[in-house]
Amino acid sequence: MVSGPIPPFSNVPINAQYYLPSQFFISDITLGVQTTVTTTVNHNYVIAQSVRLLIPPTFGCRQLNETQGFVLSIPAPNQVVVSINSSINVDPFVSSLAITQPQIVAIGDINQGATNANGPSKMTTFIPGSFIDVSPA
Repeated sequence: MVSGPIPPFSNVPINAQYYLPSQFFISDITLGVQTTVTTTVNHNYVIAQSVRLLIPPTFGCRQLNETQGFVLSIPAPNQVVVSINSSINVDPFVSSLAITQPQIVAIGDINQGATNANGPSKMTTFIPGSFIDVSPA
């Protein structure tokens, strides 16, 4: 028995809550040679993970918007120290009631293995910062 491709209407919808790591809202940023980011809830990041900061101008720290770094340490469940140098010429983080909130987001996907003429070959390589599907389906 040969089955064909799955039609788009039969695919399970992509839901952000089914992928780890996720994006988190930022409640505070401590500037320094290494930048400490405090999130509003506990995060699910791991050391060596690649992350990006998204900071709207009303929250200060505009120089850190779209910067990328690696997770160096996790001092608390809602804090992460990243390899972004914010010690020189960076405005302080300020609270704001703006609708668009500052975020820290993971970068990458779970592309594992090499693809060749025979298709993907499974390898044990894991890319820190990659997304992992944890959906119930």
